[in-house]
Amino acid sequence: MTELPLESTVICRDLRKSFGAVQAVRNVSLALRRGECLALLGPSGCGKTTVLRLIAGLERPDGGAIVINGRTVSDGRVFEPAHRRHVGLVFQDYALFSHMTVAQNVAYGLGRRSDRRERVAAMLALVGLEGLEERYPHELSGGQQQRVALARALAPQPDILLLDEPFSNLDVALRRQVREEVQRILRQAGVSAILVTHDQEEAMSLGDRIALMFDGALHQIGTPRDLYEHPVSRRAAQFMGDSNFVSGQAQGSVAHTILGTVALAQPAQGAVDVLLRPEVLTLDGAENGTRAIVSGQMYLGARQVVWVKLAEEAAVLKVLCGAGARWQTGQVVGVHVTGEGVAFPSTLPQDEL
Repeated sequence: MTELPLESTVICRDLRKSFGAVQAVRNVSLALRRGECLALLGPSGCGKTTVLRLIAGLERPDGGAIVINGRTVSDGRVFEPAHRRHVGLVFQDYALFSHMTVAQNVAYGLGRRSDRRERVAAMLALVGLEGLEERYPHELSGGQQQRVALARALAPQPDILLLDEPFSNLDVALRRQVREEVQRILRQAGVSAILVTHDQEEAMSLGDRIALMFDGALHQIGTPRDLYEHPVSRRAAQFMGDSNFVSGQAQGSVAHTILGTVALAQPAQGAVDVLLRPEVLTLDGAENGTRAIVSGQMYLGARQVVWVKLAEEAAVLKVLCGAGARWQTGQVVGVHVTGEGVAFPSTLPQDEL
């Protein structure tokens, strides 16, 4: 059984859950630290929402254990229902009561507490919705509805907050703004939270750590920087952001590639594929660097993306650079590596390298 820190707010040990013949969660062990936001990240169907529902008490595990604030809420002998776990939930569709005002929605989980009115006022101030107490959900924007759902979940002062794809119903422009607001709210409230998302940027911007899942299993866990700069596999590398791979021969801390000698984040030996993120590549005149031809570009305001085809092989590389230079399709350029790469065992037979 996996060793996990005992002081954590939530500890999951070897969780398992199947639906018929489908094994949705396979021996997942993780811990949520106090005051931390942990992002469960992965593609659709990887099991991340099932893990969240197991922690919440909305599903019963087939095996393993869940401990919340030192209290076992689920194992082979114990299964506490959701309403006894002191967990706040924010769903994908917000699940607001349409016949209740904003204030009534926020107060819903407070029961007969003597400080109901004060607690509702404090939560609405926290999420920036003062003055909207008497409005109904249909009178609010999507971002405002999301903040009401967050205020309602935080009002009873839960031990942990669980958020299931909370931004998926917002348009792209609003999503980033609301995400920043939620980050501020969570920090100010000091609550421990688990966020489920399939969006890598969302996980990196909100998560203190990211738990990356594939096929029902935990694949890698660490800080956003860990997962982006030191992925444990090609699959993790490609899921965490744009990736270029070039073949080469590794000799310890460097690899010899068509782009020259590349420094490696971790030592390796032999035939490798070297991961190079778009931002570690630069372009200049064709007389320098490795010769390539611009095959496309995309202007993004403060920066631009340029695709280049290497003259000596079929590889097309994606380069992220400043918007100042004007690269034209068909232009001959030189490509340089200005940062570290990550080496993975080569996927090509030895004689093709």
